[in-house]
Amino acid sequence: MDQRSALARHNKVLPNWLTLYYSDPIELVSGKGRHVTDAEGRTYLDFFGGILTTMTGHSVPEVVAAINDQASRMIHSSTLYLISPMIELAEEISKLSGIEDAKVFFTTSGTEANDTALLLASCYRESNTVLAVRGSYHGRSLLSMAVTGNPGYSPSSYYPLNVGYILGGSRLRGPLSGLSDGEYVRRGVEDLRDLISNGTGSKIAALIAEPIQGVGGFTLPPDGYFGAIKEVLDEYGILFISDEVQTGWGRTGDHFWGYQAHGLVPDIITFAKGVGNGLALAGVIAKPEIMDFLPGSSISTFGGSPLATAAGLANLRYLTDNQLQSNAAHIGKYMMSRLRKELRGSTIVAEVRGKGLMIGIEIVESGGLVPSPSGADEVLEEAKSMGLLIGKGGVEGNVLRIAPPLSITQDEAEEGTSTLVNAVVAVEQRSTMRN
Repeated sequence: MDQRSALARHNKVLPNWLTLYYSDPIELVSGKGRHVTDAEGRTYLDFFGGILTTMTGHSVPEVVAAINDQASRMIHSSTLYLISPMIELAEEISKLSGIEDAKVFFTTSGTEANDTALLLASCYRESNTVLAVRGSYHGRSLLSMAVTGNPGYSPSSYYPLNVGYILGGSRLRGPLSGLSDGEYVRRGVEDLRDLISNGTGSKIAALIAEPIQGVGGFTLPPDGYFGAIKEVLDEYGILFISDEVQTGWGRTGDHFWGYQAHGLVPDIITFAKGVGNGLALAGVIAKPEIMDFLPGSSISTFGGSPLATAAGLANLRYLTDNQLQSNAAHIGKYMMSRLRKELRGSTIVAEVRGKGLMIGIEIVESGGLVPSPSGADEVLEEAKSMGLLIGKGGVEGNVLRIAPPLSITQDEAEEGTSTLVNAVVAVEQRSTMRN
């Protein structure tokens, strides 16, 4: 289908709040490795992977073979029946989770996983009061939007939870900006204690937190921050939910899970995106006493389907067999170092941050710290014109998000980094001419 014709048809039958990238949106019709091709035959280097979902690369033969094999035998049955690949994948994830004797429940999206985690915590603690982090994003359901601290993604005020927001995330702006690591942690803990004493009270179900905020623009606190926060939570029996939808599976390089940088073990972990490498696969990992506490019976029609879990199992094995976490650490450090060096003098880049293959570039108005969503859009478009696809985020929509598949090669990293730098420089030059 012609892309302009597709856009007209899209606008007629799909909601206007369904975001599309680019002034001339594109349809991606095929992919291999770290490259994708659009409907008009143009090929791009993919540095966003379907919003961090194409974790090991496009058309990975081992994953494709597992999908084809399972599809030829059984696509769907529901959790009313035993599903061998679901059991096997749950066993693997339980061992990798860091939670002793963990149990796993599969869902179809990160939103649904976070909903389930909040349900488990609320029932276990007999409380509908929950803590979240300012600037966070946890999904698009009514329950997950209730704990989303990003106003642009929280359009309603009719929520079923009583939510208090702790400090965390951005080190560029706000009450924690410009602080040393130690002072950042001290102030965050102090604020949490004050919130419990003078705000929410101590009968709180859980804190849900992203180790690195994804939609929030890859903002992150110092290592150890959430460990210090959890020490306070433990005093009151408050559960810690680690939202690993974007940070899981080795993407941060140094750790398999984002929470491991903070010296803690969560009570509940949620995951999604990369594990299915494009198939709808997500879930919740929890201590057995929490997972089994839910009263009544339940099922999942599509969660943990034979097809999705067979793909997830093959994908996870490909990830570990090929040491893609180590690759993320190595390539991520190269890209981060080079981007910081080559963009250090840029008047429109306020910060380059992140870990592993989660890199954020904050775009601002020339010479200051005023967020520039239009500038980020320009860089997004410029990169596309040069053959590179990247993402965008941040509370103000002014942060470039770089998150290629974990299988990215050194040559691809060098090419993509050069293209990205050139795109930023081109936009900066145009901004200078306008001013």
